[in-house]
Amino acid sequence: MITDGHDKIAAELVYRAGPNDAWHILAMNHSSNDSWQASFPLERLGQHEYFVQAWFDRFATFTDGLRKKLTAGQNVTLELREGLALVDEAAAADTRLNSIAARCKELDQLNLQECLLNSEFESTIQAALPRRFLSVSSVMKLDCEQAGARFASWYEIFPRSQSGDVTRHGTFTDVIAQLPRIAAMGFDVVYFPPIHPIGKTNRKGRNNSLQAQADDPGSPYAIGDEIGGHDALHPELGTLVEFKNLIAAAGKHGLSVALDFAIQCSPDHPWLKTHKEWFDWRPDGSLRYAENPPKKYEDIVNVDFYAPGSIPDLWLALRDIVQFWVDQGIRYFRVDNPHTKPLPFWEWMIADIRSRHPDAIFLAEAFTRPKLMYRLAKLGFSQSYTYFTWRNKKRELISYMGELAHGPAKDFFRPHFFVNTPDINPIFLQRSGRGGFLIRAALAATLSGLFGVYNGFELCEAAPVPGKEEYLNSEKYELRAWDYNRIGNIVAEITTLNMIRRETTALQSHLGIEFLPCKNDNVLYIRRYSEDGSFVLVVISLDPHHIQDISIEIPLWRMGIPDDDVVLVEDLTRSSSFFWHGKYQNIRIDPHELPYSIWRLQAQRSKT
Repeated sequence: MITDGHDKIAAELVYRAGPNDAWHILAMNHSSNDSWQASFPLERLGQHEYFVQAWFDRFATFTDGLRKKLTAGQNVTLELREGLALVDEAAAADTRLNSIAARCKELDQLNLQECLLNSEFESTIQAALPRRFLSVSSVMKLDCEQAGARFASWYEIFPRSQSGDVTRHGTFTDVIAQLPRIAAMGFDVVYFPPIHPIGKTNRKGRNNSLQAQADDPGSPYAIGDEIGGHDALHPELGTLVEFKNLIAAAGKHGLSVALDFAIQCSPDHPWLKTHKEWFDWRPDGSLRYAENPPKKYEDIVNVDFYAPGSIPDLWLALRDIVQFWVDQGIRYFRVDNPHTKPLPFWEWMIADIRSRHPDAIFLAEAFTRPKLMYRLAKLGFSQSYTYFTWRNKKRELISYMGELAHGPAKDFFRPHFFVNTPDINPIFLQRSGRGGFLIRAALAATLSGLFGVYNGFELCEAAPVPGKEEYLNSEKYELRAWDYNRIGNIVAEITTLNMIRRETTALQSHLGIEFLPCKNDNVLYIRRYSEDGSFVLVVISLDPHHIQDISIEIPLWRMGIPDDDVVLVEDLTRSSSFFWHGKYQNIRIDPHELPYSIWRLQAQRSKT
């Protein structure tokens, strides 16, 4: 904030916890270079409002000049008269100051000087004087969200594949039996793709075949049949009572349940009979199916948000679906392809839900342009999928983390680092073996506060559809049975990573990251730090096949100790401790053992 010439200004931060709360006022403090600051407490979850106002502080300008002239030994008789005039103006605005103004006129010059320069007196007069050239900012909003919006580990499963038998459709009861296993790995959220009835028209077969066999379950994203739509449950999964039992059981294991909100319908969805006006019809009278050329999704049709009959009825119906599941106890929603839906809808819908349930969290599955991803975050999405899935090289990761942690979006965009999804079997994982899975798990777990895996990742599942980033025999189109004790799994390593994340504040956000020098393009050397000054060092090899030998410089200066001192090193990944002498260390990383390390340092008193 600035003003003309040498005049002083005053500024206030005005805030409230909600639209029905009283406004509170805090004086702002000048820091440097025309910067002012103040902070206010977040009293509860949900939106807070604030604005800034500033004005020409005439009394502060007066006292500043008076002090300078007194220091210079100048005559200030006239200045004191000017001060009395300001006091009179303040008394005219606030009659409670009349007696103070009268007493000031009775003081001799020396005592009047002391009175006018008294900090308490100055504050009293400043508060009463009319605020000349008052400028007020627009009202700004600050959203206070639950901790899970910033820090959480997600685990995605298809409930229908949890029976352990490919011939039997899984149930919610089967999922309950899996909860101890998921919780033991240290996950916070268990996420389900759509659990609604699946249409039969144009149902997809195995491996995304256009011809389904009689026993093919279809894609769960083809939502709706004669039983119901988005507010109904697939009958083979169980009843609503059984679903609520699952939510309760998850809570007992420290797990929250996340649901997929996919705004798309099977051709059998009830809405196509009751609300034909909500859909997109082609000139020949046929229904427009979903497509992303060259891909076609004949088992899915899209609603038309801007059709004449859609506003407001469709928008309200979709809001009511989210509200229905919130009423059942769900607070986490993964939203399918939100960037292909109207932005005004998301802004309105999320705000509406969170006005009643401020603990609700919306994850955007938006693999799209960066500015659009950031816009979704500003509209209310708590977190978002990212390009991390395709960032494998050192320069790519450093550049991308620089954008996320230090770029303009760092204060509002929360990246969720899913290592894989049912739709994405990354090329890197297809070719890297167990070491590659460990590398991607370590990168996701240490670079972002939000980390997720799709079931099978812990088993190093990587069989692809030839030539594609897709899983062979994908759960999207068939039932699977998983051997969670498969030889070569990385369950123990994921468990350790999640434990380290929970115990290390510096790893609970994508912020606080510094890439340290390392003359090896296959190795990342990272300092992750938190606001309290604590930090950990992370070294990750990006090569899943070959041993890497590196020399690194330990940032002892960050600990305020000499370069030749001794530090105790706690290796969090191996539960071991040792000493380092001096700041230069030689490290060997073997991807066949563990391609990463996480170290916590403790200074030791030098011995002579």
